[in-house]
Amino acid sequence: MEWSFLFFFNSALLGVGLAMDAFSVSMANGLHDPQMSRRRAVQIAGTFAIFQAVMPMTGWVCVHTIVELFSSFEKFIPWIALILLGYIGGKMLIEGIKGEEAEEAAELSAGALFMQGVATSIDALSVGFTISEYGWFMALVCSLIVAIVTFFICEAGLAIGKKFGTKLSGKASVLGGVILIGIGLEIFISGMMG
Repeated sequence: MEWSFLFFFNSALLGVGLAMDAFSVSMANGLHDPQMSRRRAVQIAGTFAIFQAVMPMTGWVCVHTIVELFSSFEKFIPWIALILLGYIGGKMLIEGIKGEEAEEAAELSAGALFMQGVATSIDALSVGFTISEYGWFMALVCSLIVAIVTFFICEAGLAIGKKFGTKLSGKASVLGGVILIGIGLEIFISGMMG
């Protein structure tokens, strides 16, 4: 592959495809915390963007170094996403049902955000196979394009979630939890069938 419009276009499309899970989780985060500050929204979108850049590069490195180990790990990806998103979503769901939508419940912890970042980007590891014919610099540029696209898509998801979170105030955590569990199940089912 050489530098061309097609390279940039394909990288952007890859970013859109990979960002869909992060978009949905961002919407759930916005629903959960409709009063989220602008700074916090940038932190969340930035976290997802970083993970979406790091995972394809990690996959690329694995393809060029320890490909046998990576291919055996690949079967665990759907399970990891299901467990992480199921846990976070279940916690949000229980908080929403119990009515614990107080300030401490609304604030997404650093650990929970980290788990969301891993869960929504772990499937991007396999993108390392897709971009394995790229040189390291092209793979890096592709990963950065994916990150930029993810950032803006997550910003949109947070904004949509915040808008509806204000309207749904009482049941936002329930809806957010259901969405996260649904995403975890979708990643799991498509990973097991694929």
